[in-house]
Amino acid sequence: MKKIVFMLAMIIANYAIYAQIKTPAPSPKSTLTQVVGLTDVTVEYSRPSSKGRVVFGDLVPFGKLWRTGANQNSMVTFSEDVVIKGATLKKGKYAIFTKPKADVWEVIFYSNTDNWGTPENWDEKNVALSTTATPVVLGNNVETFTIAINNLTNDSATLDLSWEKTMVSVKFEVPTQKAAMASISKTLAGPTAGDYFSSAQYFYQSEGDMNKALEYVNKAVNMTKAGEDVPFWYLRLKSLIQAKLGDKKGAIETAKLSLANAQKAKNEDYVKMNNDSIKEWSKK
Repeated sequence: MKKIVFMLAMIIANYAIYAQIKTPAPSPKSTLTQVVGLTDVTVEYSRPSSKGRVVFGDLVPFGKLWRTGANQNSMVTFSEDVVIKGATLKKGKYAIFTKPKADVWEVIFYSNTDNWGTPENWDEKNVALSTTATPVVLGNNVETFTIAINNLTNDSATLDLSWEKTMVSVKFEVPTQKAAMASISKTLAGPTAGDYFSSAQYFYQSEGDMNKALEYVNKAVNMTKAGEDVPFWYLRLKSLIQAKLGDKKGAIETAKLSLANAQKAKNEDYVKMNNDSIKEWSKK
């Protein structure tokens, strides 16, 4: 029995030792993040090395679909829509596939990123955008496959793929001017109703200046567009602030307005809260 226990202990110990062994990955994973103008770009990929092998035309055959890296799909994520040779690529995450040739590469942005290598069943519906790029012969050897984002301007950059003595670049344009103008317009237009509501809510919840809270919530209420119902949660907050200030009559009137709009929206939580508050504030 002792011998069996000893053998089991040895097996478990050996398993624990092997389970802790870590070795370098043949194609290490890399993540690159870069802001281009006002657009966030993230690249995730694995980096194989040539190790004395001929890459393009041999290790990576010409004219065949290549995973563009190793292991899991190489992926790029754009936080905004980008434009490549006049075609729009919607914001999102894409697998990068290529078909290298000696004179031209096809670069494909594929919407399904859950592949290990190339897709078992290629679906053209998943091709979000396909473009071509002319390979450039480099003066130096790139031992390890590299994806980089270079040639940065406010409005564009290039996605560069380099390995061995070959590099291809895909230029993409970003909507910096559109985003900047939208930000400027929003800022110069002043606070929104939501901004005033959030400020009023902060003063109320933090037991701050209730008069300032009432001022802000009134601004939020008054910014409601003509013909639209005042949001019942705006009115609910206003009633609570009024009650806090001792104006129970005003609080009841506001709570009734909130109640009506909550009933219209079929929000039972606010219906109950308003009914409970009206009952409480009506007590003498």
